[in-house]
Amino acid sequence: MYRTHTCGELRLEHQGTQVSLSGWIQTIRKFGSITFVDLRDRYGITQLLFGESFNDQLDAQPLGREFVIQAKGTVTERSNKNPNIPTGDIEITISEFTILNAAKTPPFTVQDDTDGGDELRMKYRYLDLRRNIVKQNLELRYRVNRSARNYLDSRGFMDIETPFLIKSTPEGARDFVVPSRMNPNEFYALPQSPQTFKQLLMVSGYDRYYQIVKCFRDEDLRADRQPEFTQIDCEMSFVDQEDILNTFENMMKHIFMEIKGISFEDAFPRMTWDDAMEFYGNDKPDIRFDMKLVNMNDTAKGANFKVFDDAELVVAICAKGCAEYTRKQLDELTEWVKRPQIGMSGLIYARYNADGTIKSSVDKFFDEEKLKGWAAKCQAEPGDLILVLAGKEERTRKAMSELRLEMGERLGLRDKNVFKPLWVIDFPLFEYAEEENRWVARHHPFTSPKPEHIEWMNDLSKYADIKANAYDIVLNGTEVGGGSIRIFQRDLQEKMFAALGMSPEEANHKFGFLLGAFEYGAPPHGGIAFGFDRLCSLLGGSETIRDFIAFPKNNSGRDVMLDAPSAIDQAQLNELKISLVK
Repeated sequence: MYRTHTCGELRLEHQGTQVSLSGWIQTIRKFGSITFVDLRDRYGITQLLFGESFNDQLDAQPLGREFVIQAKGTVTERSNKNPNIPTGDIEITISEFTILNAAKTPPFTVQDDTDGGDELRMKYRYLDLRRNIVKQNLELRYRVNRSARNYLDSRGFMDIETPFLIKSTPEGARDFVVPSRMNPNEFYALPQSPQTFKQLLMVSGYDRYYQIVKCFRDEDLRADRQPEFTQIDCEMSFVDQEDILNTFENMMKHIFMEIKGISFEDAFPRMTWDDAMEFYGNDKPDIRFDMKLVNMNDTAKGANFKVFDDAELVVAICAKGCAEYTRKQLDELTEWVKRPQIGMSGLIYARYNADGTIKSSVDKFFDEEKLKGWAAKCQAEPGDLILVLAGKEERTRKAMSELRLEMGERLGLRDKNVFKPLWVIDFPLFEYAEEENRWVARHHPFTSPKPEHIEWMNDLSKYADIKANAYDIVLNGTEVGGGSIRIFQRDLQEKMFAALGMSPEEANHKFGFLLGAFEYGAPPHGGIAFGFDRLCSLLGGSETIRDFIAFPKNNSGRDVMLDAPSAIDQAQLNELKISLVK
């Protein structure tokens, strides 16, 4: 027997017990003739005491960091207790030990405050996974997984696996494609989501489906995006939007209570897409703080200030209590909005001073009376700072949205321990792709229009006004889930494909299986998919989903531990009938 107990379970009540522990050496400390070793496993750390009688053995078989050892001895009370760990009241007085496997000196310290950089730790991810902080992230991920499964199982959902090798239908992000040896010059695709399969399961009468499933998208990467990611994927039959929102709002409440001990007594607020764009500048608002965007066109234009008069949009935010910002701070904000990522040419501001006076960076064009009009429009009070951007509507709204988030960050209003969920509803069904000169689906081509807008599908001039029967769940400014009520009639689905520029032949080639299924009694249905990695990272207070994935890729989509992707040998290429272009 390698162990009688783990390194995290022994307490004072075990004093005098003969035990055997196995694990990895975290640290070694020598005090004269006595040696202390911290032994670590998945469950915790226990201190081992090697007495003077082991000096010769330790000289002959020196221990090192990350050695795997088995140690036997007696549980004793520590004289210098460590209140920072659960086992801090005891230690093991060693009677014998065995080195099970020696270890090279690790390339970085395997502890929470490691000296290893990101790339180095990614290369040696199996060592990084030993660190307690990483282990806690994966434990949280497992608990969220288990909580979601328990909730869905209790509501009658069935976990059904869907294929990973499917047909490529490049309507959204780029597919990862897989060559078929048995079908030369033909390719599978890895699924971007199980969308059509879960709809087919509804046609098959399974009523409530879920899957915690890997999905794949060949996209450029960032902190919250990986080429392979995990979804909590769900679908329900004979439901409307209200049924979906209630079911999965309750799932989120269940997860928050089990994982964080947080209770949401009230229903999650709901906001239309139009209001989200108007007041927050994006469709995933962070509502932990206010600072809404204010359209200033009627207040700021007409004063012969060309920057405003020529702009499609003049928009402001009110930063509470920031009137005393220094010129240096304001210049810094101006440079911030001029960055290429934001793309504005400048920033205009007005200080509403504590004495009631208002001074701006454009006093030449706006007297105090007009600036008081700004303050009234922004609901500013003495002590506040008004920040204004102007330019093309889409760019300016997006830039102000980013500035709002930046001010929230600087003012400490985006506390990662505060959680504010939100439903965003009534999205546009279509958006116009200028570069392609056609309408494209904002969500995906299986999303149903709002019932009252279905008849508008016959009128091209109405496309910009059609709302989707779709919804996103947003948490602290991050979209963590999205879904829709689906189209379930063949004729409406064909209208949708036609609206997206697909010929009947193309639609039948790509989605004939789904159109055919709709002719055999498809029920009304809808669903949602949660970004499982994102949800875990938010619950864990992290900015990046990589911290909550056991073996993530880097920002170039590479697995630096495996050195993948990599070239394959010529024999494999020949079998696949693939000729590489040099």
